Amino acid sequence: MIHLKSRPEIEAIARSGEVVSALFQEIEARVEPGVATAALDSFVGEFVRSYEGAVPAFKGLYGFPGNACISINEEVVHGIPSRRTLREGDIVSVDVGVRRDGWCADSAYTFPVGEIGREASRLLAVTRKALHASVAAARSKNRVGDIGAAVVRTVRGTGFGIVRDLVGHGIGREIHEEPQVANVGRPGFGAPLAAGMVLAIEPMLSAGSEKIRTRADKWTVVTFDGAISAHFEHTVALTHQGPVVLTGGGIWDAAEPAANDSAAERVASPTASP
Repeated sequence: MIHLKSRPEIEAIARSGEVVSALFQEIEARVEPGVATAALDSFVGEFVRSYEGAVPAFKGLYGFPGNACISINEEVVHGIPSRRTLREGDIVSVDVGVRRDGWCADSAYTFPVGEIGREASRLLAVTRKALHASVAAARSKNRVGDIGAAVVRTVRGTGFGIVRDLVGHGIGREIHEEPQVANVGRPGFGAPLAAGMVLAIEPMLSAGSEKIRTRADKWTVVTFDGAISAHFEHTVALTHQGPVVLTGGGIWDAAEPAANDSAAERVASPTASP
């Protein structure tokens, strides 16, 4: 069942989103060669809990052991923080959920570790552009399929694969709510979009095969062929004026794709309304 959020509820989700946005701005400088993912995870936990009423939403979710999902190179999502250290040329996705005063926000950002190769740099740029385009498609009178179709249009011809077996989702009181938001879709198909919906939109791309598998730890999802992957995610509220990003600002303000729909990605203020 899809729950349409009221203006006060969207404002509450935006306050959780502010924590995630601030976290990414602070963690960027800590993503460097030699740093263990467990150290990044500890920072995430401490930072989130420094905000009154806020806790890491992933901690213990379905049994997940970390504060954040930290996934390196071929790891697509759900990487478990460990003593593994980052190396020059890696790319690392940090996926963070925050629950604050009972409301959740969820966002992911894939960071370069030092100097990265040309293919990795292009993968990050295309994945981020896919997020930008899919956010722009999250409009009343469109359908869920239009969001995935925007990803497909963006990625077509790049040589990258879209990870089809993982999806975005609704979000609110719970991290995962209806509807599922696939990263592939057909325009005009799927559940209708309406003002008051809040969605976690999260395209994931691979530099190789779109196929994935889960490691023996039962959490870490990797590309089947070992190709590097990237993951960007925003929590987005649908309003009568268009989509409003609730997890923007800070690091997200830099290097936004120069797309003709750039006005659609707007950081929410407390006055955002459905």
